[in-house]
Amino acid sequence: MKNIFKGLGIALVTPFHDNGEVDYEALEKLITYQLSGGVDFLCVLGSTAETPCLTNAEKISIKDFTVEKVKGSVPILLGMGGNCTRALIDEIHDFDFKGVDGILSVCPYYNKPSQEGIFRHFKAVSEVSNLPVVIYNVPGRTGDNITSETTLRIAQELDNVVAIKEASGKIDQIEEILKNKREDFDVISGDDSITYELLSIGAQGVISVVGNALPARFGKMVHEAMAGHFEKALPIHHQLAEIYKLLSVDGNPSGIKSLLSDMELCKNILRLPLVPATKGTKEALMKQYQQISI
Repeated sequence: MKNIFKGLGIALVTPFHDNGEVDYEALEKLITYQLSGGVDFLCVLGSTAETPCLTNAEKISIKDFTVEKVKGSVPILLGMGGNCTRALIDEIHDFDFKGVDGILSVCPYYNKPSQEGIFRHFKAVSEVSNLPVVIYNVPGRTGDNITSETTLRIAQELDNVVAIKEASGKIDQIEEILKNKREDFDVISGDDSITYELLSIGAQGVISVVGNALPARFGKMVHEAMAGHFEKALPIHHQLAEIYKLLSVDGNPSGIKSLLSDMELCKNILRLPLVPATKGTKEALMKQYQQISI
């Protein structure tokens, strides 16, 4: 299997109504906005989607709705992870993946498995999946880091694991993966703020938070860097640097939902235990956004 998840991917948010229900009208607006902004793929039901706070019925409904609206125009990467391997492989086995092009599966969280346990977990996922798998390393959320050695072992032994979304922030570790990986295994950035740097050393794209609000602008940075035009990409990276920081001040997706609400793309509503960004963060984000030439 080949990795088709290259370039600008969007970690799509889940919009809600005032009553807390999923806002499908706003979701359609967001999808249309992303597609018109030239994104290369969509990541549905990831961390930014508040997936831990969604019911199983809502997850299926959001997946089906997104597939219907995208109509195959870009690939869809579906978040599907867990910290109980048996439950996860049962879910993958029984799930209707119609319209989905790959699975994004996070490192098992909370129970903090060993590196051998992480490898065996993804081996089990690989064996049950008929779709390409992108593994997701985000130790700040999971409490466990997938080391470069384990990533390289996964890449070497599991043919349908096609990429890793790297959000560890460990540049040396990511460089080690890029230097020693199999040719058709890719690194995808999971952190907007270091995407420029990762693209400059061989990463093949990003699954972005800021792209929800600025798909065209951030996408231009990504595409110029991937084409080797770093002198064109760097000024855009610098221009967006303050927004990268502000989006994470009060947690994700609090920052991006704040900005999207000011852009009238969705309401500034999250599900507990997540809460909206502070007034100060909201005002600072909008000020930065207004200074950017789209």
